[in-house]
Amino acid sequence: MALILDGRQLAAELEQRLQAVVAERLQRAGRPPGLAVLRVGDDPASGVYVANKEKACTRIGIVNCGAHLPATTEAAEVLATIQRLNADPAVDGILLQLPLPAGLEAEPLLAAIDPEKDADGLHTLNLGRLLKGEPGPRSCTPAGVMALLARHQVPLAGARAVVVGRSILVGQPMALMLQAADATVSVAHSRTADLAALTRQADVLVVAAGRARMIGAEHVRPGAVVVDVGIHRLPPGVDGRSRLCGDVRFEEVEPIAAAITPVPGGVGPMTVSLLLVNTVARWCLHCCGDQPLADLLP
Repeated sequence: MALILDGRQLAAELEQRLQAVVAERLQRAGRPPGLAVLRVGDDPASGVYVANKEKACTRIGIVNCGAHLPATTEAAEVLATIQRLNADPAVDGILLQLPLPAGLEAEPLLAAIDPEKDADGLHTLNLGRLLKGEPGPRSCTPAGVMALLARHQVPLAGARAVVVGRSILVGQPMALMLQAADATVSVAHSRTADLAALTRQADVLVVAAGRARMIGAEHVRPGAVVVDVGIHRLPPGVDGRSRLCGDVRFEEVEPIAAAITPVPGGVGPMTVSLLLVNTVARWCLHCCGDQPLADLLP
């Protein structure tokens, strides 16, 4: 039976650590850390995600500086809001919640965020810093995966790692972080020939393909560590309740893996935690001149 890599438990531990960091430095900083989650429109899933982030901020002492704009908001107004947040000294982190309503392009707006306040770690400058091994905010989901692997002492130096998915959001930065930890990394994607032959070589398999239940027992070497980044809502069952699943067929893979993340409760909570880490880390550096969270920024 596989070890369950519990993201909820580690996220709770990280929140306690962040609470302590904020409390220790609050008087010296002269203000609490501030995070602005900018939401445009009324996408239901985005509403849930933003609410979860705001609750997490409240728990650790981060001030919510965000805004919720109507779906009809013009790009120029969204850009002006980002520029206002860039200039606000009380804001340490900015996140533009995706997806945006039809008619709004994400790239120009993401590029307008001050790289030092880029709480999601996706600005071009910060991806370049990751590539060069320079300090800076890190992409939240892959950084959360790295924290989860570190917490459970999964050996990465010399390990063979395979990442399924090559998005800028997860796959590419995940590969760079694993490589920086001295793993030998392969990246698979939709054009990969004989995917199972490649993934069966992995000591650590990270699946971020965005396809529900695509990875099964035939893709996994016995004893591998499997990290499932995907999350999908399945149609209601006979009991009328909808369920969540990942990119991995958990019931097939769990009996043969050494360790595996559940869905939900695995990578998802870690993504929120690293958003908070990025925000508090920037606050510490800006207001106190130190960096007590460097070990969480791979």
